Amino acid sequence: MNEYLAVILIVVIAIIFNNLSTKIRKLEKEVSDLTLRINKKTIHPEHPQEETPSEEIIIQSQESTHEHHREVITPHESKENTQRDWLNPVFEFLKQNILTVIGIFTLVLGIGYFVKYAIDKNWIGETTRAGIGLCTGTAIILAGHFLRKNYQTFASIITGGGIAVLYFTTTITFREYHLFSQNTAFIITSVITAVAIILSYYYRSEVLIIFSLIGGFTAPLMISSGENNYLFLFTYLTLLNIGMLAVAFLKHWKSVGWTAYIFTSIYLFYWTVDLPELLSIVFYLINYIIFYIFALYHYFRKNELSVPDILMLALVNFSSIIGLTYIFNELQYEPVIIFPLIFASVNSILLFKEYGKRNFGIPFSIFTGITISLITIAVALQFKTHLITSVWAIEATLLLFIWKKTGHKIFKTCFYILFPLVILAQFITWCEYFNASNLSIIFNPIFLTSLVTIVSIGINLYLLKNTSEKAETETGTHSFFEDLITTASYGVIYAAILFEIIYHINTMTWVAIASVALLYSIYYIFILLFFRKKLNITQFLQTGLIYVIFSLIIVNISITTSSVVTDILSKQLQNNFYLLHLLQWIPFIFLSLKIIPDTKFHQSKISYWVISLAFIISISCELRHLYVMTSAHDIVDSYAVKNHFNILYLPIIWTILASVFIYIGLRKNIQEYNKVGFGLIGLMVLKLYGYDVWQMDNISRISAFIALGVILLLSSFTFQRLKNIIKNMVDTKEKNKKNEES
Repeated sequence: MNEYLAVILIVVIAIIFNNLSTKIRKLEKEVSDLTLRINKKTIHPEHPQEETPSEEIIIQSQESTHEHHREVITPHESKENTQRDWLNPVFEFLKQNILTVIGIFTLVLGIGYFVKYAIDKNWIGETTRAGIGLCTGTAIILAGHFLRKNYQTFASIITGGGIAVLYFTTTITFREYHLFSQNTAFIITSVITAVAIILSYYYRSEVLIIFSLIGGFTAPLMISSGENNYLFLFTYLTLLNIGMLAVAFLKHWKSVGWTAYIFTSIYLFYWTVDLPELLSIVFYLINYIIFYIFALYHYFRKNELSVPDILMLALVNFSSIIGLTYIFNELQYEPVIIFPLIFASVNSILLFKEYGKRNFGIPFSIFTGITISLITIAVALQFKTHLITSVWAIEATLLLFIWKKTGHKIFKTCFYILFPLVILAQFITWCEYFNASNLSIIFNPIFLTSLVTIVSIGINLYLLKNTSEKAETETGTHSFFEDLITTASYGVIYAAILFEIIYHINTMTWVAIASVALLYSIYYIFILLFFRKKLNITQFLQTGLIYVIFSLIIVNISITTSSVVTDILSKQLQNNFYLLHLLQWIPFIFLSLKIIPDTKFHQSKISYWVISLAFIISISCELRHLYVMTSAHDIVDSYAVKNHFNILYLPIIWTILASVFIYIGLRKNIQEYNKVGFGLIGLMVLKLYGYDVWQMDNISRISAFIALGVILLLSSFTFQRLKNIIKNMVDTKEKNKKNEES
């Protein structure tokens, strides 16, 4: 008895609370209207009269129009309305009715715990338990029926809770108590679903029909016996979706179609993975037609495509392509491109319809993007690319294209969500290089998949470039997410080509592979910097890339090339392989003379030291490698040759380089180059007196000191002469300035 009183008390409290909430909202609205009128009188004191009934009618009409624009976004709306989040009504409903939803959920749990408690005490038998559940669900539905006039939303949630009780009772009665067969359980759940849909239509309650659809789609799981009777299951789901389509057309409820699409897609994908068969293709096509008609309903009525419609069109095309192509691949049927081409033909009909009307608005852009994307997928699949990676990459590009054409932020958000998945799928595709054998160059499934991703990323970068330029013009700043996606995109392109190169040279020594990889990396970054303006690369990224390319140059010539020389002397590599690394001098010189002066790299003083370090190491190591290659016959000889070069020739090279840096520093008035030059001389002197002189023979020591002394004297003379020239130039300019002033 206490349990029944508790349930009744909860229902009474919920009703009272809902009534109070309604009154509070009315009071808040009245206070808001009063405040608005006071503000109007404050701003316009010359019109103190109250609003006339005609003004109130105009205001109500404007509010009604505003609500209509919130539901269906047309191409003629203002930019502010088109950016409105179409999920706001859902969040608004949850905000206002969350306690009611929690309350009915708690009530259902309470009834369940009560029944469990009664079962544990052996108060009731199995048949009585089922009867209690069915009666309780029916009673809750009747309670919602009587409350619907004054409390429509509350009554809908109550009725949905009653329907849930009926579903769970039927499930437990079948699965636990075995009081009737599976066919009987299915008939009962179908009747419950039909009654729920009829009540939803009768009550005009969108909330209730969502409850009904959820129950209808989960009913097969509730009465499942573990057998894979997919024909029976999807016949039932198809009938359910047709009913959904009829209700959606009659009541214009978008959420109904989305609920059905989500559940249907889950069922279809599970069937596809569990048991790929030709029968599933039929249901894929049937559901494609159903949801395509659902998405195009407003388009055929008003020639409009709202945000949910566009999103549904994109998802139903690409989800169907994934499932159908997967089935064809698993069953090894051909041609696999038949379904992308069929769907492309369907969309092209709508495209030519818009083109014939000379209407190049949003629908034309959407159908164009979808048609081109499907044709691209067909071409990619014909070349045996990986399904998920290719479809996701193209779909991400389509979402970005739709966002650019429509301005609806939901598509940009979907792109931000899907793009990381594209990168993840691409990494999984690259992992197949480890197990692949005898892949042809370029024309292999892995690289062709990468090529599809590269092309889609290239389009993304083009679209983001125009968007970033516009945003930077308006706000003066770049979007963090767009910069991050741009950086990741260049990284994916770099990795795709690098992995393909490494796969085809994996039979060479690791030193040769590393040398080729580093040289490719240097040229890739060099190309990005060369086209930095067209690619709209930010100054920050340009500076970072310059530091990276100098680091790679230093590593390549000092470590990797040294190992290459060792492999050549040990006959593991041919002599002409040494010439390959010389190609790095082309981007090094061009970067230093042409690109860096046109950037803001020199804003930091450390940049001069980085360039100087890269130049000193490159010249020193290059001459050292050439000396070893020409003087040593094998690895044993190379050790003595390297030591002789370091002791005798390296100080001379450093002295010459130091003189060059000092000269450039004085000529261009760059103090950092002067510091580099004098610092290098100091390092050379320390090396000479601290180590080299103790390793030389007498003749080499005399020759080194004489040559070094001559070079230092010439450098000093040049330094003094250049200093005097600069001083005379400065004095001449000052005299000319004074003469002009006088």
